[in-house]
Amino acid sequence: MNENTVIETEASVAPLAGLGGMATNVFAAPATRPKPVNKAVQTATLDIQAVKARQKATWESGDFGQVAKFTIPSAEEFMAGIPLRPGMHVLDAACGTGNLAVIAARRGCRVSGLDIATNLIAQARERAGREALAIKFTEGDAEAMPYADASFDVVVSMYGVMFAPRPEQVASELTRVTKPGGLIALANWTPAGFIGKMFSVFARHVPPPVGLPSPLLWGDEAVVRARFDGAADELRLTPRIARLRFPFDPAGTVEFFQRYYGPTQRAFQALDPASQERLRRDLVELETRHNVSSHADETDTPSEYLEIHARRALTN
Repeated sequence: MNENTVIETEASVAPLAGLGGMATNVFAAPATRPKPVNKAVQTATLDIQAVKARQKATWESGDFGQVAKFTIPSAEEFMAGIPLRPGMHVLDAACGTGNLAVIAARRGCRVSGLDIATNLIAQARERAGREALAIKFTEGDAEAMPYADASFDVVVSMYGVMFAPRPEQVASELTRVTKPGGLIALANWTPAGFIGKMFSVFARHVPPPVGLPSPLLWGDEAVVRARFDGAADELRLTPRIARLRFPFDPAGTVEFFQRYYGPTQRAFQALDPASQERLRRDLVELETRHNVSSHADETDTPSEYLEIHARRALTN
């Protein structure tokens, strides 16, 4: 799978505890309309609805709830950097089972969550119900959000909206539903990080779909600046390190994702048995090479993501 293939096969491996950080870049965006980027890839010629139907089926396979249990520390760290106050209207876009939404609701915010996968929304509702949190979870598309203009003080997404097939449409929708002066906060995998290397492993085994921009471009600072050009008065881009920590050895970690994580499951299903074994071997080698844990029964792979804080322009 190459970087584009992640849409079908390795979309959004949610990490565990994000740690550390690097220098933050801050700049004032010019007061011009957003400019499209990466037009060498024309998604208009694709059957977008067919692409989305395949994405939906992929996310609904496996049992993402099993994976999400390990991602809560990372979500808490990400949300700790967002200035939430009780009563704020917050949207968790591409919310999965609701890690960010639950945190915002616990902090007294009025929260909504949106995801394309029916079963993930169902799990998110059950989770909120167990904590008696009044979160409005809706099944829907990040490229056509069912919310009025300027509905939210804060819009968040962690390894979520980056996998929608039309990034310019996503950037437009994120901006549209955010109040002027409101905050859009995203966490997106970078091309150079561990997940970027994992994409390269899949590229060697699974033919990529044609005509879709790489989700990893959401982790490229220059591309992010272009996508929010004119839409944000201020843009803070901070590379950070997330720790993908699992209580299994590298081989067990690969098996865990093959069993429970829909995109990985679909990738293996696309291959014959011999090719599956080669893919498994390469993934185990990658996990082993980047594993920093000193415990034989643990895999801990630091992985870079780009934290994006975009303050919606007051005048657009």
